[in-house]
Amino acid sequence: MTTGALLKTFRERAGISQEKLAALLHRTQSCISKFEKNQKVLDIQTFVNWTKVTGNAEAGIAFLYGVDPASIIDSVQTVLQAVGVA
Repeated sequence: MTTGALLKTFRERAGISQEKLAALLHRTQSCISKFEKNQKVLDIQTFVNWTKVTGNAEAGIAFLYGVDPASIIDSVQTVLQAVGVA
């Protein structure tokens, strides 16, 4: 999975539009789109903020350490469902 695809997945799972995320991260919608298409290099602080805003900090850390973030997201979803949160 590319960084851009991961970022888009995080945003979509959080139910946040590109416009809303842009406002939250103090970026333009065009900039968000370019990050998601891997057309713009993402700095680490924006990556961290993106994962926090979308509620995917754990999956973001996993990605940085080379772990498949999809498995982290699925594991978290399973645990949340098991405890009745999701």
